[in-house]
Amino acid sequence: MRNITTLSAMTPMPGLEAAWQDVNGSFERFCLTAGIDAMERMLCEDAQRLAGPRHGRMAERAGHRWGATKCKIGFQGGKVAVRRPRVRSHAGHEVQLPTWQAARAEDWLGRWAMNLMLINVSTRKLKRAVRLPEGDVPATAGDGTSKSAASRRFVALSAERMAEWMAADLSRLDLLVIQIDGLHIGHDLVLVGALGIDGEGNKHPLGLVEGATENAAVVQALIDNLIERGLDPKVCRLFIVDGAKALTKVIRSTFGRHTPIQRCQIHKARNVIERLPKPLHASVRKALRQAWELDDADKAERLLRNLARRLEPEAPGVAASILEGRDEMLTVNRLGLPTQLRRSLACTNSIENMMGTVRRVCRNVKRWRNAAMALRWTAAGMMEAAKGFRRLKAHKQLPTLRAALAAHQAKHTTRHRLEEDPKAA
Repeated sequence: MRNITTLSAMTPMPGLEAAWQDVNGSFERFCLTAGIDAMERMLCEDAQRLAGPRHGRMAERAGHRWGATKCKIGFQGGKVAVRRPRVRSHAGHEVQLPTWQAARAEDWLGRWAMNLMLINVSTRKLKRAVRLPEGDVPATAGDGTSKSAASRRFVALSAERMAEWMAADLSRLDLLVIQIDGLHIGHDLVLVGALGIDGEGNKHPLGLVEGATENAAVVQALIDNLIERGLDPKVCRLFIVDGAKALTKVIRSTFGRHTPIQRCQIHKARNVIERLPKPLHASVRKALRQAWELDDADKAERLLRNLARRLEPEAPGVAASILEGRDEMLTVNRLGLPTQLRRSLACTNSIENMMGTVRRVCRNVKRWRNAAMALRWTAAGMMEAAKGFRRLKAHKQLPTLRAALAAHQAKHTTRHRLEEDPKAA
């Protein structure tokens, strides 16, 4: 016969009698009372192992009892008071209790604060988010739910995680693609970030640097940081940029002048369309799309030349812009990539989506105090975006990209050797 157990039939432990008395009125209060009681029991057991039983003798002990004190520990995003026994060593120093060290190391308060702020809960509303106004565990002064306490915890934890992320080893990542883009913070600060795509199609935020503008010095600082952390500059990779000349200049000077660089076709089309009269928008957009969809890069280049020749009488500046960037616009075509993979790698959508998450995370910030604050928030937003990353749509075709990059590197390495031999002779 099955035994039916009810709350009234269960026999509570002596230390939990107060909790059981409140369980019918408040389950939250029951959990808090039971948790505090369990924590205090564990702390007393630690003290007994270190100093022996109270009023008893123990041959080998680490110290002796030194009373007790009230401390605070994290609970539901705030703090609650816990009675902690103290133990002193024979040398007069405080002996840390293992249970208390483990509880403090969890840093639940920092995690609560950071998680809530990353989902756009402001520091002023954090107290209401973790403590219901009509709840049985009300917010009290000094419980760690104030806006200043939440801000301090976010600053400390975000700085710690950013330092760990910016020092991570990159040599273990099999990166085939690197995207670089900038994000404007305020009026006089630009952050340049990098996103990598490995051979399995997984995306990885790589690094972040700050600067006044998106110039060559800032981009060089980012590239140098990636190389110092294990990015091999001798390996041929595909770089995808939004068209900034500083990016192209630094990439070619660091990784070689034949490094394949794909300029974002979406950015290029937008820039071209916005400079043209409205009656020309549809026809020019269609011509650009036809050129980019071609498998033959030479035919695609002829289409772009014809488009530039047609636009030259009405918009000579736009025609020159199309001719100036035609090589980098067709890099994925020249590599001979399949259509689906070409569409995924012909634009900076991946890093743009990550920057969109950063903007959402940072939208509650009303005043940027300094560059360190911007770096912390942006790095936190990039790591938050990484939680929702999906594999590249055409990840099954990435072996084709690997083979194309290897052939591209071998071709230009052989050509470079042939050019060097006559000079040596």
